[in-house]
Amino acid sequence: MAEQKEQTLEEIFGEMEGLLEALESREISLEDSFEKYKEGMALLKAAGEKIDTVEKAMLVLNDQGEADEF
Repeated sequence: MAEQKEQTLEEIFGEMEGLLEALESREISLEDSFEKYKEGMALLKAAGEKIDTVEKAMLVLNDQGEADEF
């Protein structure tokens, strides 16, 4: 089984834009729109986790309460 590359935030947001365009289409079925919605929610969760990781890595508070770079 091939290893899947972890997506960047830019890739995640690009994929979410594509899902939004598909959802805005009048041609999409209810079943397909629900699948796109579930995909979008999974991408949103992945983006949130990635942002949290980046924030935690950027700043760590030292003993005096000042922000130090990690």
